[in-house]
Amino acid sequence: MTQSPSALGVFSVGDGPPRLGARIGDRAVDLTHLFPASSLNPLLAAGPAVWRELHDQLTAIDLDKHSHPLSGVRMHRPFEVADYVDFYASEHHATNVGRIFRPDGTPLHPNWKHLPIGYHGRAGTVVVSGTEIRRPSGPLGPGEFGPTRKLDFEAEVGFVVGVPSDGPVRIDDFADHVFGVCLVNDWSARDVQRWEATPLGPFLGKSFATSVSAWVVPLHALDEARVPAPPQDPQPLPYLRAARPWALDLALQVRINGHQVSAPRFADMYWTADQQLAHLTVNGATLRTGDLFASGTVSGPSPAQRGSLLELSWDGQEPLTLPDGSTRTYLEDGDTVTITATTPGGLSLGEVTGTIRPHSWRRPT
Repeated sequence: MTQSPSALGVFSVGDGPPRLGARIGDRAVDLTHLFPASSLNPLLAAGPAVWRELHDQLTAIDLDKHSHPLSGVRMHRPFEVADYVDFYASEHHATNVGRIFRPDGTPLHPNWKHLPIGYHGRAGTVVVSGTEIRRPSGPLGPGEFGPTRKLDFEAEVGFVVGVPSDGPVRIDDFADHVFGVCLVNDWSARDVQRWEATPLGPFLGKSFATSVSAWVVPLHALDEARVPAPPQDPQPLPYLRAARPWALDLALQVRINGHQVSAPRFADMYWTADQQLAHLTVNGATLRTGDLFASGTVSGPSPAQRGSLLELSWDGQEPLTLPDGSTRTYLEDGDTVTITATTPGGLSLGEVTGTIRPHSWRRPT
């Protein structure tokens, strides 16, 4: 029995050590005999030729001999995160946020369509899907400190860097450096974020946790999901112009406690992944194996395609009603958020999931 591998990750069986694995159907393939490692990082650093060679070897592997049922393995964070950058690439999301926070002003800042906006996050708080998320605390306003009352999810797509660079990466050299794609939930404390983000930007409202899917899908497995990128006006600077602009047509679904609340499309993003990587490095910043950069919230033109509760509830002004009759403005303790994605051909990118647990820290004295 042979099938084409769809993703790579790290798993263990019972009390055994973590080992590199591939997802083929409902099986986790042990790659110890092909590429012994306890993290994806050595493979990421090996480069595109080795990635392709491993893929070719997997297409002929004996599943009965080298695999385990997915239900019988424990997944680990698939790679050691070197750096983490999060972008703000959806025009729909950015416009909604602007209308919420600046109802009497222009929704988009003047520079938004001239460069991919982003911020540098915390690599140390990137956790694997299934990790519980503790409600964070922070400054909420003048003289006020406590647990966030506006805990939110953000449905995102992430890109994992394999081959390092010692300076700028040309936009058309994207595939020489980026190994693959994962799903990301960039958890957000909106009240903390709103208070701190003027004038500088996100910090405590974002840095407490970011969840990633346990499986990373190689770029070459997503060839059938490539579509022409949406047009951009004004024309971006030369370093952001690809010879053949492309995007990925991925259908995301977001569920709270099993109930679908949103279905955004990644192809609707204004700024593309290759533009983000080119912008990330254009000032001379280097890449390291294990760097992660994420798209920012994926939102679409309709209310059913909004990728955060900030938008879905319009910052609490329009509570969201779940199919079970309960309502949400923001996440409650005990809520489980699950984000999935598929290609037009039905390839699954797996899921990223997390359950909210109560705040447990005291204010520092």
